[in-house]
Amino acid sequence: MAVLMRLTRLSPSRLFASTALATVLAAGLAGCQTTAKGPDTTGSIGTASRPTTEAEWRVVLDRSEALYKARPDDVGAAMQYAQALRATGQHTQAVAVLEQVSLKNSRNKQLLGAYGRALAEVGRYAQALEVLSRAHTPDMPDWRILSAQGAVLDQLGRYEDARRHYAAALKIAPDEPSVLSNLGLSYALSKDLKKAEATLRKATAQPGKILRW
Repeated sequence: MAVLMRLTRLSPSRLFASTALATVLAAGLAGCQTTAKGPDTTGSIGTASRPTTEAEWRVVLDRSEALYKARPDDVGAAMQYAQALRATGQHTQAVAVLEQVSLKNSRNKQLLGAYGRALAEVGRYAQALEVLSRAHTPDMPDWRILSAQGAVLDQLGRYEDARRHYAAALKIAPDEPSVLSNLGLSYALSKDLKKAEATLRKATAQPGKILRW
């Protein structure tokens, strides 16, 4: 509980998109060995080959930068490069890369999802919400986007709106640990520490799953 109380005193910018933080926190609560695998940009780097250390991400960064420079209009190349930039802490540059490629691919929902997350990571929450709203549609909702929208709403202090998004995500992906960890952080931000702890414990209790952003 003391850890959760310290968590509520962190600035919103340090808390956003912090499933890795939720992972560590929840692991501490549950006494498990759940690990995070770095930024999750669907479709760029497969889970099996996802780097787990900064040194490994640096290798990916060098390779993806070369590919991006050779093919700057290629969505896949841009997304992989942006993912490596995010993983190595270069969030502003990641936004610039995704912004540029999205100008010519404004209907690519996978790209918009990555761009919206990147915007939120640099604190551009209003723009992130607008971009994320175009990354899926009401008739075909994506639970990952719903969870990301919830995380942005939390940073705007709109906790009830955020939790409605998490609830919608959990209807599509029941007990998904990444959604549960975002929900746990939402409760922590609003200082409902009992619910935060219970939710994070539930996130780590899911068998065969890895918490991720």
